[in-house]
Amino acid sequence: MKVEELFNQSNIIDLSFFNFRNAITAAYFANPEFEILKVNGNFLRFFPVLGNISNAYFPDVLEQLHVPGAQIDTWITGIRERGSVRIPEIHIKDNGNVRVYALMSTRTEDTSFGYLNGIQGQFVDRTDEWNLRHEREELLEQKIRDREIIEEKSAQLEHLATRLAKYLSPQIYESIFSGKQDSSTTTKRKNLTIFFSDIEQFTDLSETLEPERLTTVINSYLSEMSSIAIRCGGTIDKFIGDAVMVFFGDPESEGETEDALKAVEMALLMQQRVGELQSYWKKLGVPKPMLVRMGITSGYCTVGNFGSEKRLDYTVLGRPVNLAARLEGLAEPGSVLISDNTCNLISEHVACEPVGEVMPKGFSRPVEVFKVLEFRSAEHRDHLLRRRLSRSGDHVEVNVIDSSDIRAAIEELRRIQCEFEEQIQD
Repeated sequence: MKVEELFNQSNIIDLSFFNFRNAITAAYFANPEFEILKVNGNFLRFFPVLGNISNAYFPDVLEQLHVPGAQIDTWITGIRERGSVRIPEIHIKDNGNVRVYALMSTRTEDTSFGYLNGIQGQFVDRTDEWNLRHEREELLEQKIRDREIIEEKSAQLEHLATRLAKYLSPQIYESIFSGKQDSSTTTKRKNLTIFFSDIEQFTDLSETLEPERLTTVINSYLSEMSSIAIRCGGTIDKFIGDAVMVFFGDPESEGETEDALKAVEMALLMQQRVGELQSYWKKLGVPKPMLVRMGITSGYCTVGNFGSEKRLDYTVLGRPVNLAARLEGLAEPGSVLISDNTCNLISEHVACEPVGEVMPKGFSRPVEVFKVLEFRSAEHRDHLLRRRLSRSGDHVEVNVIDSSDIRAAIEELRRIQCEFEEQIQD
């Protein structure tokens, strides 16, 4: 007689299932043919829709719970081929709510009690864990989306700032974006040096040149003049057609004398560069050399934000501004005229030629005017030469304005190299 025949089968199954009675999981025991023999209380509480499931075929129970067919097949294959199976995530809908379970099942074997051979398993409710993980994943996805949005907006702002920088003088742009300047209509009185320039008979030239060539000519001119102005520390106020207005002494100043010297140095560099560009402009169809008139004066001006709440312009107002514009109009093509105030500031370092007194339009008394010749001191002349030869980059900057003749550009680079080597030897 076998040992199992001495005991009641139902009692032995109940005894073997004792540990699952009060388990927090939904446990079941099925025979080798997958027919459910025993379930615990939680099984009935988890799945009330099943009702009485005694002797029910377990895969049919899974189907009644709307478990996907692929997962049912996984369960059957795992039990038959490996003797155990774990399905980590099963979504079961109950009264409109979806709960998530993990299903773990394994074959049981007992040599003494054959009726204990079967499949034992349990559903573990992982809904809270799954919700937390899902929320965390959503938060991570949202964080990634937010970061992408921030990066996109940052790129847009950087692109906008780069474009905006072209409409502002570097000093003004830096002061605004660093927070040093606000957007209110505040102004102040400062001693500045004002510079004006325009091209002789540019209106006639603009009527004869084709629009594309005219654009190339004026853009190359303004680009070169702007580069020199920035290199000399000037604040570019505005372009009015071919006219250029620059001031020195705001937002930064090294003193009224140094501001005036920088303005004069800038004007001489500009005149030099205009001379160097004549051959390039001639290729573009400019019939005769372009000559530039320049006027410089120094004095107290009102500087700051002028305009309305909708549009502001950081500029300067005052008598020196008007006088610089008048001097530019009086200057001979290719020359630089300065007022007596500016001459008094720079006369120690710059040779000037008296032109005489003039009565500018709108002024109540005559103004003594001087023509700038050159720097007196060798120090300033060398400084002027160094600025002329300077190139920006790690060591130098090379501007090839006419890219149509690269060989000529290479030859010019070689010449510049020789000039630098000669300066080093000296």
